[in-house]
Amino acid sequence: MNRDETNNNDQKTPLLPVHRSQSMNSIIRSTFSLKNLFTLLGPLLCAIICLFVKMDNAPTTSTNMLGVLAWIFTWWLAEAVPMPITSMSPLFLFPLFGISSADDVAHSYMDDVIALVLGSFILALAVEHYNIHRRLALNITLLFCGDPLNPPLLLLGICATTFFVSMWLHNVATTVMMMPVATGILSRLSSGGGSSGHRNQPNNSDELVTKFCKAVVLGVVYSASIGGMSTLTGTGVNLILVGMWRSYFPQEAPLSFNTWSFFAFPLALVIFLALWGTLCLLYCRKGSSRSLSAYLDKAHLKRELELLGPMAFAEKMILTVFSILIVLWMTRSITEDIPGWGSLFGGRAGDGTVSVMMATLLFIIPNKKQPGEKLMDWNKCKKLPWNIILLLGAGFAIADGVKSSGLADVLSRALDFLENAPYLAIAPAVCLISATLTEVITSNNATTTIMIPLLVEIAKNMRIHPLLLMIPGAIGAQLAFLLPTATPSNVVGFTTGHVDVRDMIQAGFPLKVAGIVALSLLMPTLGPIVFGTDKPVNNVSRNYLHWCG
Repeated sequence: MNRDETNNNDQKTPLLPVHRSQSMNSIIRSTFSLKNLFTLLGPLLCAIICLFVKMDNAPTTSTNMLGVLAWIFTWWLAEAVPMPITSMSPLFLFPLFGISSADDVAHSYMDDVIALVLGSFILALAVEHYNIHRRLALNITLLFCGDPLNPPLLLLGICATTFFVSMWLHNVATTVMMMPVATGILSRLSSGGGSSGHRNQPNNSDELVTKFCKAVVLGVVYSASIGGMSTLTGTGVNLILVGMWRSYFPQEAPLSFNTWSFFAFPLALVIFLALWGTLCLLYCRKGSSRSLSAYLDKAHLKRELELLGPMAFAEKMILTVFSILIVLWMTRSITEDIPGWGSLFGGRAGDGTVSVMMATLLFIIPNKKQPGEKLMDWNKCKKLPWNIILLLGAGFAIADGVKSSGLADVLSRALDFLENAPYLAIAPAVCLISATLTEVITSNNATTTIMIPLLVEIAKNMRIHPLLLMIPGAIGAQLAFLLPTATPSNVVGFTTGHVDVRDMIQAGFPLKVAGIVALSLLMPTLGPIVFGTDKPVNNVSRNYLHWCG
């Protein structure tokens, strides 16, 4: 380009940016978008309910609470406003509509359950930062690999590792951490990275390898969800259930870490075995061992493990802190005859107490890598999932608001017709409804928050222990195995490119059925032993005292 052309171009270039006006059609489309319509629909529904809905023998606050619920749930279901922001809306809606004071609502956003979440997430970030999950996965996969290679056994090892990790870390974090480990193994299969003498395999082996890849990805995704059921820290749904149980029934014994595990671990184990059996039947075909042995052997796994080097001091200390925390969780309250260490503090210490205490140690213990550097610092905690923490707080605030506003009594009278309904018909239906809502409409945390207040009133009218319906509602929300968008864990697996929607439906449907059947059978049999569901409950509400008496 010559100098004259350059000067001409410079003269044509404006000194200030030119703002081209948008067309009227684009302005209308952006203004009346579906998200904006749902944003307006929330407060509009609230206004209509508060102005025109009249409830017999009910205070005004119950109508206001119903309107506020319509507002919040509309924003949640449509995601018109980011979910964390919607989760904070009770902080201003409840005081403005006369439902609760500002201090009472704020208290719901920081209690022992929230402390339990904070502490466990900080520990999870430490595990992720030091790659401990990768070392654990390689060790267990090496143990289960078999010689010669046994595909069902290897699949069991990968799934069992994910299941175990998800018991202590959030299931989404577990999926994010374990999927690279799984896809690292699968990339060796898909790239034909075996020894030179085996790289050219017959075409029929390609299908066997592809099917095993599907089994591994689905196994990691579903094992993370199933493992998260078995402990309180595995998923936010369990924590929402525990917090709402304590809110509705403060005079009852809280659902401790080990109490929940005594029931949920056997349930999760049954569903996990159903998962492994389903994947083996669908994807581990005859001849898989010979096809996979060409690309994957123990020598490869050992080389991967050697690259990580020996376990450093920091890794050992994090595992030690984590192990101590698990022991403290399991022994705070053991049985009625063996009270546990919690009795030493008069019941004032909870699971959140030790969770935050052990997380604090990570900011005190040196990592022996750099002088003055600790195992954790606050910069490493920037990935804390505040969206989950705020959603938990919103769930607890809604539970308190439904009770204090008088809406719980209104719901109870409206559900009188369920008094004579058989439990064995209601429990599977509750589980199925929760699972369906999570699959097609909203997240499992939001589903649980919506369902549990309603289930408490249904249980009251059926004259059964509330946990007999609350637990199926919460567990059912976690049986989201059919669609990629049902949970973040499903999304992580779907984006690997190894599975499609048909694969998820084919493997997820029998797994969902197995989960509903197992829960419907274990709840009335194991539930009375673990939770005492054959005994009446106590509550500060006179209605509940009248019902139980």
